Amino acid sequence: MARLVIVSNRVPSSSDRQQPAGGLAVALRDALKQGECLWFGWSGRQIDDANKDNRKAGAEQVRNVAYSTIDLTHSEFDGFYQKYSNGILWPLCHYRAGLMSYSRKDQEVYWEVNQLFARELKKQLRPDDIIWVQDYHLFPLGQALRGLGVTNPIGFFLHIPFPPWSLMKSLPDAEHLMRSMQAYTVMGVQTEDDARNMNDGFVQCNIAQKAQVFPIGIDPDSFVQQAEAGEHDFDVQRLQISLRGRPLIIGVDRLDYSKGLPERFHGYEAFLKRFPEHRGKVMYLQITPVSRGNVEEYRLLKRQLDETAGRINGMYGDFDWTPIRYITQPVPRHLLAGFYRLADAALVTPLRDGMNLVAKEYVAAQDEEDPGVLILSHFAGAAPEMEDALLVNPHDADEIADALHKALTMTQSERQARWGRLKPDVWRVTAQTWARDFMTALAGETHA
Repeated sequence: MARLVIVSNRVPSSSDRQQPAGGLAVALRDALKQGECLWFGWSGRQIDDANKDNRKAGAEQVRNVAYSTIDLTHSEFDGFYQKYSNGILWPLCHYRAGLMSYSRKDQEVYWEVNQLFARELKKQLRPDDIIWVQDYHLFPLGQALRGLGVTNPIGFFLHIPFPPWSLMKSLPDAEHLMRSMQAYTVMGVQTEDDARNMNDGFVQCNIAQKAQVFPIGIDPDSFVQQAEAGEHDFDVQRLQISLRGRPLIIGVDRLDYSKGLPERFHGYEAFLKRFPEHRGKVMYLQITPVSRGNVEEYRLLKRQLDETAGRINGMYGDFDWTPIRYITQPVPRHLLAGFYRLADAALVTPLRDGMNLVAKEYVAAQDEEDPGVLILSHFAGAAPEMEDALLVNPHDADEIADALHKALTMTQSERQARWGRLKPDVWRVTAQTWARDFMTALAGETHA
């Protein structure tokens, strides 16, 4: 059986290798069970630039998976990861080209690090390996491997949206990047819109269309078990007691401008203003772990959210009621499952998202006898397959307010009916089907 080689910007931490908790590690869990595997990528460590010629790949074996890592220098981390991947490609792919801060030097470092990954990975490849590259940090890796003579099948999957060509071409040297993707045997994206955008870009560059849709999901059975067990968790019970019978609205998002958090807060404020009967009788818990906290845009976003939450709490709060509980510390996955099950409504309102698995986790976590209501942005990748959620435009605060009122006043029978129609899609498109379908397509192209 051929060995599966996963390549990602960051290899899971040592703790995540034993018990996957991170998004990519969880998504790939089933694929990694199938046989011998190698997972290659950045170690998460930075070294002095003077030591770059002496670095060696680290290695750890955990059951059937060999983890191989490479360190990055401070300048490589800054140019490749901070400035080009997350300062250029991330905002561009989330339709925020105005936030790009381009430097030709950063672009050069981005390509150089992809070459570094290719050189180090090639040393470890076998003739029958099947290579699966993950995400936007490594767009050019396939071409770099081909340039070194690697002939193995190489698949690529993009976990974030892909913009239309009218936006993509605002990236200097965009056609060069698009052409590099022709090295992949199969190119996978999340949604039909993403495939259409990417394929149109290929057409505009006069190259073959490559993008195919492989929607990603969760492991719903496992998440149900975590949610049911979470009901008895001490911290979940603490949260329930603190509600004092009030319904709970929950939002869980990494701190990022793509998540629509300021817009969501404004929607909740409009809800309190327009529907005063809910004041003092509802609780909104927003969990927003800080990421990329040393990037100016993210520092400004956090300040904006801090100020908005404080203003809403000051305006509408009472001595025994705080309208928004806003925390920026990460919450363990098993606790989130319990919190989801407890919540009467979930606000999942990104301005642009690849798929958004929080929406699917919330549905999976519900008690079928008394399910909560999912409020979902039209711009989440999951929206087309979750039409029985309350779909909203996150730019419209009044629409969010209306949806919150409807969710909290909805009859039990309607909640059950909506959840019953949402459930099959969450169980139909899973992490397992995603990995299986992608690998089947890659094997089919390889033998075509």
